[in-house]
Amino acid sequence: MMQLKSTLALTLGLLFSLGANAETYRWDNVAMGSGGFVSGVVPSKLERGVIYARTDVGGSYRWDAHNERWVALTDWISESDTGLMGVESIAVDPRNPGTVYMLAGTSYFSNGKTVIMRSTDYGQHFDLVDVTAQFKAHGNGMGRSNGERLQVDPGSSNVLFVGTRDNGLFKSVDSGATWTHVNGLNVASTPNGNGISFVLLDPTSVSGGTAKRIVVGVSRYGSVGPNLYMSKDGGITFAPVAGAPANLMPQRAALTNKGRLYLTYANGAGPHGQSDSEPMTTGQVWEYNMVGGAWTNITPAGMTNAFAGISVDPGNPKHLIASTTNMYWLQHRNPDGYGDHIFTSYDAGRSWVDLMQRGMEIDPNGIDWVKESSIHWAGDVEFDPFDSKTAWVISGNGVFRTTDLDATTSVWKFDVKGMEETGSFAAEAIPGGPFVSVIGDYDGFTQPDPSQYALRHSPGVGTTTGLAVAPKATHVMARVGSNAMYISTNTGASWQKAPTMNGKFGNLALSADGAVLLHSPDGSTTTYRSTDFGANWAPVAGLSVKDAYPVADRVNPAKFYVYDIGMGKMLVSTDGGVSFNATATLPAGGNSLVRATPGIEGDVWACVGSKGISHSTDSGATFTSVGGIGSCGTMGLGKEAPGASYPTLYMWGMVGTSRGLLRSIDMGAHWDRVNDDAHQYGGTLGRWVTGDMNTYGLVYMSTNGRGIAYGKIDASGDVQVVPQVPVKPAPTAVCTYELSSTWSGGGIATVSITNQGTETLHGWEVSWTYSDGTFVSGSAWNGVVTGSAPTFTASDGGGWNKDIAPGGTASLGFVIAGQDALNATIPKVTGDICK
Repeated sequence: MMQLKSTLALTLGLLFSLGANAETYRWDNVAMGSGGFVSGVVPSKLERGVIYARTDVGGSYRWDAHNERWVALTDWISESDTGLMGVESIAVDPRNPGTVYMLAGTSYFSNGKTVIMRSTDYGQHFDLVDVTAQFKAHGNGMGRSNGERLQVDPGSSNVLFVGTRDNGLFKSVDSGATWTHVNGLNVASTPNGNGISFVLLDPTSVSGGTAKRIVVGVSRYGSVGPNLYMSKDGGITFAPVAGAPANLMPQRAALTNKGRLYLTYANGAGPHGQSDSEPMTTGQVWEYNMVGGAWTNITPAGMTNAFAGISVDPGNPKHLIASTTNMYWLQHRNPDGYGDHIFTSYDAGRSWVDLMQRGMEIDPNGIDWVKESSIHWAGDVEFDPFDSKTAWVISGNGVFRTTDLDATTSVWKFDVKGMEETGSFAAEAIPGGPFVSVIGDYDGFTQPDPSQYALRHSPGVGTTTGLAVAPKATHVMARVGSNAMYISTNTGASWQKAPTMNGKFGNLALSADGAVLLHSPDGSTTTYRSTDFGANWAPVAGLSVKDAYPVADRVNPAKFYVYDIGMGKMLVSTDGGVSFNATATLPAGGNSLVRATPGIEGDVWACVGSKGISHSTDSGATFTSVGGIGSCGTMGLGKEAPGASYPTLYMWGMVGTSRGLLRSIDMGAHWDRVNDDAHQYGGTLGRWVTGDMNTYGLVYMSTNGRGIAYGKIDASGDVQVVPQVPVKPAPTAVCTYELSSTWSGGGIATVSITNQGTETLHGWEVSWTYSDGTFVSGSAWNGVVTGSAPTFTASDGGGWNKDIAPGGTASLGFVIAGQDALNATIPKVTGDICK
C-alpha cells in the first residue's frame, strides 16, 4: 500500500511538473455588465477616442474606440494594496493624451494608503507615488462623483494640483513626484469629510508657462465657510468668490474659452443623501462671468432637484449639457426605470431641453438586465470633445453613451463591455450545468458560458449574499438577499419565493439531496433549518455561531460542516442539520467557508489563514495540516487533471514567495501559480475561489470590486503557469530526546518539543537516528512512531497534543530495546520545527 501511494504521488508529481511547464493561462472577467458605480468619465480634448473612466471600488479603465469596449488599467493592484481600486480622480495631460494621472485610495482598505499613479503610455504602465503621509483619498466616500480634484496645468505638463478631503490643496512641479501644500488656500477638512470637491484651471489664463486662474470648489455650506474660491496668480493666493450660492454645495464646474464658468449645486456631497443635513434633494445650475463677476441662475425651469454633471461643447461655448443626481423620476419610454434627467442647451442655459421628457430609450447592448434599471446617480455627464452630438453619462450601474443628442428620441447605449465592477458573495460551477453567481446590487446570474452575458436572477432582490446548490440534486438551488429568499428546482430557470425567513442576507446550505435547507442570517448567532423550502423553520441546536457558514457533505445528506473561526472549532451535524457538535480544533481566524470534496463522503478542506490548509478524511473528526503553504485566504475544488483521480485544489494564498491564485493536482503536495502580477484584481477579499467541475484548469475567483475573474488554460494565453517552491518557516522549537528509565536490554524514552516561538505550532513531526543498535520496540503514547532501525519518525498523529502554544511542550513516549540500553547513546532530534 505504501508503494502504491508513493507511485501515485510520483506520477502526479511528474504530471504536475510537465503540465505546469507547458501551460499558459488566459484571464478575463465573467460577463455580467458592469453593475457598479462609474464615478467619473474624463475624455482627452487632444486625441479623439481617448477616454478614461474611474469607479468607486473597481479601478479605472480606458475606452478602446476601435472595439467599443473598455480596457481595465488597474488589474495589477495587489491584495495588500487593494484600497487603490478606489480611484477618486483622473487627470489627462492637455498636451499629451497618453500621459494620465490618478488619485487612488480607500479609507477602510490598506490602512488608507493613497497614491498618485503616473503613466505616459495611456495607462498600460504606472509609476506610484505614495502620498499617504501628506493626504488621503477615499474613492468610495461620499462626494466620489464630484470633481475632478486632480488637474494638470494646461500651460505646463510638469505642474499638477490636487484637492484633498482633509488637508487642503497641494501642488507638484515635477510631474507628481513630490507635492507641496498650497498655503494660499485656507481650506482643510469639511464637516462632511469631502473637503475640496473640484479643482479647475483656466487654459485662457496661461501666462509665463502656467495657468494663473484656478477655481476650487469646497464641499460645505456657506454657513460653515466659503465654498468657492479663485486664484488669479497661479495659486499663490486665493479669495472666496463673492455671490456664490451659500445654501448649496458645488458639485462640478466647466469653463468656456469666453470666461464663463458653469457650476452645478446640490444640498449634499452626493451621490445620494446621507443625513438630514445632506439629503441630496435640491440643487441649481449657475453661470459665473469671471471677467465681470456676475452670477446668473440658469437652472432648467421647474427643476428644483439636485444637479451634478455639467459640460461645455468645446466647439460651441453656448452648448451645454447638465444632469441631475439622486432624482428618481420616470425616464420617458423606460416605464420600469426611475432615474435622473439630462438637459441640453444651445443658448448658454437660458433655455433647456429635457432629453428624457422629449424622448429617450436605453439600448441594452446585449445586456438585457439593464432594461429593468435606469440611468441614476448621474454625477457626471461629458461631451465627446470631437463630436458635439455624442455624450457620456455615468450611472450607479455603469456608463451610457448617446451619439445623437439632437434626435427626437435620444438612444443611450449601455456601453460597458469590458467593464465589470461588482462584488460577488458566492458562486458555484455546477457539474454538468452552468456557472451560478450571487452579487451585490444586481442579484447574480446563471451562465452556461462565462464569456457571454446572461439573464439576471428573477425575481430580483438586489444584493444577494447567500447561494446553495444541492450537491447530488444540482437542479435544486437557493439564494437569499435583503428581503427575500428564493428556491429553484430547475437549475435557475425559474425561482419561487420562500414563504418565510428569519433574517436578512447571510449564508445558505442545501443537503446533498436538496431536502434540507439551512440559513444563517447576517449578524445572527442562530442558524435555521427547513425541510419544506422555507414554509417552516426550526432553530439548529448546538450552533451558536455568529454568521455561521454551513456547508453540506457532498455525498451524505445527513452531514453538514461549520468552521467556527472565532473559537477555532469544527462543528459537524450527522442528523441532517438538526444539531451540531464540536469535533476537532482548528486555528482561529481562518476562512469560515470550508469545502467538501465531490464524490467522497467526509472529505473536507479548511483554509486556516497563516497556518495554510487542513484536510480531514473522517468527516471533520480530525485534520491534517497540508505542508508548505505560507497562508490561505480562500480555497475551492474543481475538475481533476487528466490522469488524476482526485479533484484539483485551488487557493488564493501563498506558497513560497508568491501570493496569488494557486492550483494543485496532487492534494496539495505541489502548487502552481496560475495568475501573475498583472492579474490580481485587488485580491479575493477572502470571499471565495472555486474550480469548474466540467473543465479542468478553469477557475473562478471573487475580486475587490472587479466582478468575478476567471482563468483558463489557453495555448495563446499571456500568463505563464509557474511551479512554486515552498519556503520552510523558521524553526522555533527545542526538540529533545531523553531516557525516562532503563533496564537490561530496554527502557522508556521520551521525545519533547518545546515551542519557543510567538505563534502556536499546529502539528509536529520529528526524526532521530540511533548509532548504537537501539531501536523502538513497542507502541508509543501521546503520538505515533513510524520507521525502522536505525531511523524513526514521531508525529502528533492528529491527537490531542498536536497544537503547541508558545512556551508549551508536547511529549511522546515509547519503549526502546537494544543490546546496551542502560548505556544507550542519546540521538539528536531533528525536524522542520526544530532549532
